[in-house]
Amino acid sequence: MAPLPPQPSPHKKHHHASRARVRVPTRRASARDLLALGQFQESLAVVPPPSIRTAAIAGMQAALAVFLALATTHLSPWPQLVGFPALGALAALFGRYASLRQRRRVVLICGALLTLGVLIPSAFSLTGASPAMMIALLSVLAGAVTIAVSHWGLGGPGAVIFVFAIGAVLAPADSWLAVAERSLGTAWGAALAWMVCALTDTLRPNAAGPQPSAAPPPWKNQLIAAGRITIGAGAAAFVSHLAGWNYPAWAAIGATAVMQGTHLHITMNRALQRMAGTVVGACIVWAILAQDPPFWTMVAAIVLFQFITEVIIGFNYALGQITVTPMALLMTHLASPIVHTDMPIERVVDTIVGAALGIIFALVFSSLDDRRHLARRRRIFRVLS
Repeated sequence: MAPLPPQPSPHKKHHHASRARVRVPTRRASARDLLALGQFQESLAVVPPPSIRTAAIAGMQAALAVFLALATTHLSPWPQLVGFPALGALAALFGRYASLRQRRRVVLICGALLTLGVLIPSAFSLTGASPAMMIALLSVLAGAVTIAVSHWGLGGPGAVIFVFAIGAVLAPADSWLAVAERSLGTAWGAALAWMVCALTDTLRPNAAGPQPSAAPPPWKNQLIAAGRITIGAGAAAFVSHLAGWNYPAWAAIGATAVMQGTHLHITMNRALQRMAGTVVGACIVWAILAQDPPFWTMVAAIVLFQFITEVIIGFNYALGQITVTPMALLMTHLASPIVHTDMPIERVVDTIVGAALGIIFALVFSSLDDRRHLARRRRIFRVLS
């Protein structure tokens, strides 16, 4: 009979088991990693974007599309609809690194999604839906547009733009005519965005040749990502609503922006950067609105902030939030001139709540691979520092 192989001692077994447990990062350990000093230092990093020229051209296209949307609507027989074409014009933000043909497809799809994002909640409000039901619809649509962005490869800025459009129409429409006006106004802005991009895309240095498009993730992954954002955006908006705040959609926007990050460290960076940038941006817009500026002054500010945002957001997400916050609040003010005087403050509070809940849900729903990736990054940072 062959001799039995030597058996490890109980002490060695315990040692190996302990090492195995160490290799599996828990959510608590990941939370400590996210709150480490290195994570905060990483969020402060300023990194040049892939192409400053492309960013500047994309900023010019978005700013021009928004200007045309605001100006043509203000000068039309329907100046009260000025905010909706501006929403549709945000389709110009997408596809800046795509080829000419791909860009036109991306902007067209995004324009259609923005229009649907205005049409569906507006029509649903005619059923007499309560504010809680409207928030539930917002969260479901946030998940749906997350799938759309992933499936069609629409890229940055991702689902957050569509959630912004959906949140802008949570106020109930009073008739089918109002629903049609909102939707057609948004479609007009989207058409302007498509035309601006089609006419100026040859200026982009990366638009000359075809570029391979990545295959969409498996449906299982898309559904998981959509489920996370549905829950996170819905929870953030409900917290804001239950607290009695006037713009619960802003909390949903904050959660969506944070949770659409691909890794936990990116999610945390987005949360920190979004909160810091929003605080500064809210101070800027408070100073502007305190002067009670006329329409064309606000249009000029919106266009300027839109351009600057697209140029600087690639360096650090917080820098972009400093300028995108005034732009968003000024657009809200134009769409609904009778707003609460504490709107900038509420924007800050909603953003902090949304970003914080986004981090919590991203951690709760994180996979083992997500946590291992974060742990490896923290180990590398500790070695390098």
